[in-house]
Amino acid sequence: MERVIHSAADLDYATDLVMAEADLVQAHAALHAGAPVVVDVEMVGAGITRRETVCRLRDAEAGPGLTRSAHAIRLAYEQVGPGALWVIGNAPTALEELLTLDADPALVIGLPVGFVGAVESKAALRESGLPAVSNVSEKGGSAVAAAALNALLYHPTSAEEKL
Repeated sequence: MERVIHSAADLDYATDLVMAEADLVQAHAALHAGAPVVVDVEMVGAGITRRETVCRLRDAEAGPGLTRSAHAIRLAYEQVGPGALWVIGNAPTALEELLTLDADPALVIGLPVGFVGAVESKAALRESGLPAVSNVSEKGGSAVAAAALNALLYHPTSAEEKL
């Protein structure tokens, strides 16, 4: 929560973020064991340090009933399979598409921003039962999504805590 608040300079995230400690513990372990990190846009990936990310937006194409962002999520899932950490900070349609897949994620950081579809897609994420970090308002974006993932990256592992 602290990294998200700091990245946005917005104290409202203290009451807006929704997450479960058990999900974060499991996601931390998966991340530090090398699970892939998938992002919806390159800006989210640019904010994630210490880790390569997968972003397939450049390869994606919109089609009937399918946004470019949704297609990028399909392409990324074909590439990484189950067990990835998904970081969505821009496109509600990317989050909606992820929820249609049998992605079995280690964690979904679902923080798309905007007035069209963002609140609804985040509510659907919370209702899905998937391990997740989300928020209830229209707020979100690349910086806060990357900050949430970086919090897991920079939190020490058990081995590092013993040093």
